[in-house]
This record gives sequence, structure tokens and C-alpha cells, in this order.
Amino acid sequence: MQRALVERAQAGDHGAFEALAEASATRLDTAARLILRDADRAKDAVQETLVQAWRDLPRLRDPDRWDAWLHRILVRTCLADLRRSRRRPIQVDLGSIHLPGVQDQLTGIVARDEIERGFRRLDDDLRFVVVLHYYLDLTLPEVADRLGVPVGTAKSRLNRALSSMRRVLAAFDERDPGRVPQEARR
Repeated sequence: MQRALVERAQAGDHGAFEALAEASATRLDTAARLILRDADRAKDAVQETLVQAWRDLPRLRDPDRWDAWLHRILVRTCLADLRRSRRRPIQVDLGSIHLPGVQDQLTGIVARDEIERGFRRLDDDLRFVVVLHYYLDLTLPEVADRLGVPVGTAKSRLNRALSSMRRVLAAFDERDPGRVPQEARR
């Protein structure tokens, strides 16, 4: 089904491309929001990604790789945006992220704040891997494919990202160990 839409879009069918874009828009927006940490910039990145995809679609060799190809364009677009805006402070809104298993709102707010604290300190390459793997539920081979890196590189980046976030969370616990009981975070 998707292959047929991609092939029709490659032939210039605007309706087919619109169907593909609509099917991918939510995942692209989620990934862009988490990577860029700004809803407006994320919308711009998604729009730029779709424009570039339409322009470059005739060069897509394997229509079955549509999703991987589109995510790779998004990652490059987000990276370019981050490079352009290095000096601007970034505000993060994690209000729309669902944290499963949270017992009450206060625990959820504290846990989300701690995760954001660790997430904010990640380098761009590490943040991309975390977003693609944990928020978009992609396997590590899929993450590697989306980023255009070997699987081993994706694994090491994920490991470095998680280690970095653990250090931040451990430092937070040392400063204020009584704030949230350890059991409440599990």
C-alpha cells in the first residue's frame, strides 16, 4: 500500500504525496519537538522536511524505505536548525509526553523535571538517538538507519546518553535525596 503511494508520488501525484505526508506528520512532529525542544521550530522543521522530500522524491531509489528516508531528512533538518541557533536559549515543553506508570501528578512532575534536566544536557547526536529509540520506539538498527550511522555507533551513543542522564539524576538525588522516594520513580 505505502509502496504504491510512494511510486505514485514519485510520478508526480500530489494526492499520493499528501497521503504519505499525513501518515508521517505526527511522528515527524513528535521527533522534531523532542530534538529541537520548541514546538514552533519543530513545525518549521517538519514543513521543511516535507518540502525537501517532495523535491527529492524522484531520487528515492527504494520506495519501501520511505519512512527511513523521511526520518533521515528530518534529522538533517533538525541538526541544521540546531547549528543555526546555537546561541539562542531553548525552552522545552514536555507537557504532551505521557509517562506510563506514574502514581500521582506530583511524582510525575518531579520525574519529568528530572528527565528534562538530564535530556537538556545531552549533545545533539545523543539526543537524536534517545528520541528515535525511546520516544518513537525504533529499534537500534532502525535508529542507525535513520541517522545514517553504523548500528555500533547508535548503540554507543545511546549508552553515552543514558550514562550522562544517570549522572545528572544521581547528582540531583545527592543534592535533595528526600524529594522523591526511589520507589516512586520505578
